[in-house]
Amino acid sequence: MKVVFLKDVKGRGKKGEIKEVAEGYARNFLIKNGHAVEATNAALSQLQGQKRLEEKNAAAELQAAKDLKEKIEKLEVTVKAKSGEGGRLFGSVSTKQIADELQKAHGIKIDKRKMDCNEGIRSLGYTNVPVKLHHEVKATLKVHVIAE
Repeated sequence: MKVVFLKDVKGRGKKGEIKEVAEGYARNFLIKNGHAVEATNAALSQLQGQKRLEEKNAAAELQAAKDLKEKIEKLEVTVKAKSGEGGRLFGSVSTKQIADELQKAHGIKIDKRKMDCNEGIRSLGYTNVPVKLHHEVKATLKVHVIAE
């Protein structure tokens, strides 16, 4: 019996796949538990409609990430920190501080985990921080650390 998987089933198939399975397995487990539906013309057309919708949403998400990249690369975030002699900071400027300052100053909310600054910024001056907006789009945020 051909079925269209509605959910991932370990060892059998992933969501959206059309596969041939034993009739008893399909009726007694997959369909009964809502993991799959029988592959009728209606189910197949609904699957195609969902795929088109997902593609459209993915394209819109990618375009939004590209627009945000252009906006971010024009900006500069200024963070104040306590420093000692020679421009060395007491501690470091974390990605959380950068994200908070970006939200406060420019109204752009970016998750701190998307910023690739593992050790933090430990000196005064300008630093370029890479930001991953989408799996295909990466931006560079200019961060200016000044003495408090």
